[in-house]
Amino acid sequence: MLTVQDVSGLIRVSVSPQEPDFYSPVSPDPQEPVSTYFEEKVPIPDDDGTKLFSFRKLWAFTGPGFLMSIAYLDPGNIESDLQSGAIAGFKLLWVLLVSTIIGLLLQRLAARLGVVTGMHLAEVCHRHYPMVPRIILWLMVELAIIGSDMQEVIGCAIALNLLSVGRIPLWAGVLITIIDTFVFLFLDKYGLRKLEAFFGFLITIMALSFGYEYVRVAPDQAAVLKGMFVPYCSGCGPAQLEQAVGIVGAVIMPHNIYLHSALVKSRDINRANKKEVKEANKYYFIESSIALFISFLINVFVVAVFAEAFYGKTNMEVGQKCNETGSPHSKLFPANNETLEVDIYKGGVVLGCFFGPAALYIWAIGILAAGQSSTMTGTYSGQFVMEGFLNLRWSRFARVLLTRSIAIFPTLLVAVFEDVQHLTGMNDFLNVLQSMQLPFALIPILTFTSLTSLMNDFANGLVWKISGGLLILVVCAINMYFVVVDVTALNSTILYVFSALLSIAYLSFIIYLVWHCLIALGVSCLDCRGSVQYPPSVLVDEQPEFDS
Repeated sequence: MLTVQDVSGLIRVSVSPQEPDFYSPVSPDPQEPVSTYFEEKVPIPDDDGTKLFSFRKLWAFTGPGFLMSIAYLDPGNIESDLQSGAIAGFKLLWVLLVSTIIGLLLQRLAARLGVVTGMHLAEVCHRHYPMVPRIILWLMVELAIIGSDMQEVIGCAIALNLLSVGRIPLWAGVLITIIDTFVFLFLDKYGLRKLEAFFGFLITIMALSFGYEYVRVAPDQAAVLKGMFVPYCSGCGPAQLEQAVGIVGAVIMPHNIYLHSALVKSRDINRANKKEVKEANKYYFIESSIALFISFLINVFVVAVFAEAFYGKTNMEVGQKCNETGSPHSKLFPANNETLEVDIYKGGVVLGCFFGPAALYIWAIGILAAGQSSTMTGTYSGQFVMEGFLNLRWSRFARVLLTRSIAIFPTLLVAVFEDVQHLTGMNDFLNVLQSMQLPFALIPILTFTSLTSLMNDFANGLVWKISGGLLILVVCAINMYFVVVDVTALNSTILYVFSALLSIAYLSFIIYLVWHCLIALGVSCLDCRGSVQYPPSVLVDEQPEFDS
């Protein structure tokens, strides 16, 4: 039986267990339990309704924001930070600050979508986009996950290599990381809060490790504050500009928006109660702000350490210092006066040369915590994205195995055929790759959070619509700039033609998504044939185990 009732402007539907949820084009089978991370839901304590703020409720909502913030601390971010400090000094700290603030605003939209609709972004995309665009969108997000996963797993492998003084090769470190990730992923069997506490423990390790390096190097605090709040970069050239874009690509990660919209479903919220939904949005925003503030401080620690100690240093200076301290890694730095190029491996080495072995090992522990935690959240992202876009209803182990395999094969290839000492350029490429995938998260999240038929009273206002549209425009413009720069550097006609075709396909798909987005924002004249229709939001009293 189906009962429809109007509740505060929302459509409330009661569905009997025998009938599928009519909202979903492909309804999950209620008899087949499927769960990822949601085997339990955290209850929200009842407090006095007159209180504007409750620490008990904030604690109950604490968890998803910190898991989300780990993507801001993955090895790709850490490497981008240290390169920013070594290449531009303190001058790009303001880019890091602005990127983190923009990231917070985007995570707010992701959390609101999950709270208000009870669906994460991939599930909403599955229900609103036609099949072909939906599959293309999934492939683009999957590509971003693979790029991020390569950074995370290789970061763990490099940390293990440093801690073992080179005894564990890169490929062995990758295999160890894959195995222990499978083990840690099943920690949620012992309780959701215990899993979230484990992630909090890893963030604490990162804060202590990189905080130690910050105190040990003791950077100029005035220079740190100036670089953070003065949006200017004197004497900056193409290298610094590319680094700035790399920071944006490293901080604002497309798959993280999909992840956060799913993580917020882990709290027991009555979505039929507008007051509870509004309260959940408030506490999730506070929690996300705290989590991203902590991640921002950790990133600042890394930038400031390398800006103070290694900005303007040459390979010869660093090599001589390593020789003086008897470091076995002195051959890493050629005897020339070119500016020092560092990655997370060389970064640990130079810290050891200048500040002692303790600095190297503590650095490696921080990188290991960053890589391990982000690898786990990256796996969750892959599961949510694949389940949502493809409506998979496999067993949990099968889905973990598939999502891990898709992301891990390219990483193993890199680990087997590349030496740990020659990975400097890969991180820059992967950050730019993820920046190229940003529109495929930004456009859908702005589209669906602007739909009154989906979000009701929680739809984006005019300011959010305009600022979101401008952000997408800026990101697409930056991406096109780098496409032009990279293409003009090619020396092959075949590569020119291939790049041109890819660019046309890339732009065409973005234009299609923007068309949908503009219609959602209220430009109805673009929908001449009335082909774009969005069903109203539905609140389901009795949902199957697959929470859609």
